[in-house]
Amino acid sequence: MSAAAADTVIVTAAVTRAAPSGEQLLIARRTAPEAIAGLWEFPGGKWEPGETALDGVTRELREELGVEVEIVGEVQAPGHPAFEPGAGWRLNEKAVMRLFQAVLPAGSTAAPAPLQDHDRLDWVALDHTVLDYPWIPADLPIVRHMLNAHGGVAPDC
Repeated sequence: MSAAAADTVIVTAAVTRAAPSGEQLLIARRTAPEAIAGLWEFPGGKWEPGETALDGVTRELREELGVEVEIVGEVQAPGHPAFEPGAGWRLNEKAVMRLFQAVLPAGSTAAPAPLQDHDRLDWVALDHTVLDYPWIPADLPIVRHMLNAHGGVAPDC
């Protein structure tokens, strides 16, 4: 769904890395607000006025994880081409999420750390086991979409 002018736009990243067992996804466990504390999400935050979406997501990951990332694509919401103005995943009646694909730059020695809003980070296999984590409800359809796109099994449970 597309974003309306008054929507809050959340910019997040699916940070991935290659591992001997297959591709892994970096996920973050929330500490607040209380309603979602302990649930897992894609790291990111609010897109600030005056910055591009790409600048916003790289800033958020620097603030929340202490790392620089390389944006390599965007996880498309059905019916919207990547990088289209207004593209995104409808989270609720007031918010849309843009989810960018990212990797740590080649040769980077920095390791992501939970600096803001999170108490734990996990690298998890990008397969059905990612659904073993309790996700923020708004992120779960996007996780399932990513699994289906990667050939994983994403049950609707």
